[in-house]
Amino acid sequence: MSGSDSNQNAAASSNIRQPRQRMAQNYLLIWVDASIDEADEDCHNTLAQLKNVINDVNLCTESDQCIEALNKVDKEHVFVITSGSLGQHLVPKTHGISQLDAIYIFCGNKSSHDG
Repeated sequence: MSGSDSNQNAAASSNIRQPRQRMAQNYLLIWVDASIDEADEDCHNTLAQLKNVINDVNLCTESDQCIEALNKVDKEHVFVITSGSLGQHLVPKTHGISQLDAIYIFCGNKSSHDG
């Protein structure tokens, strides 16, 4: 391979586009859990992974904080992740909020949340 060939190969490889991380726009994720502690490494890592996918993540430690956040939403679609204990109080309060697309409940006792 001549010197000019290796230069062309280097130029061609530098023009290859890197895959861009797709960011969900117009979506809000509300994470509701009384035990959220941003100083905790697991919590921090989980939050960082969520922010790689959704551009707007709110943290709430009480269901009333989540309701307040939901009432401020205008044009965003909202997903809520909650603990089982807070979800029991939160789910009935959120019926009729049109921006709320889904609530995901994380709990070790799945049968207590089956409808």
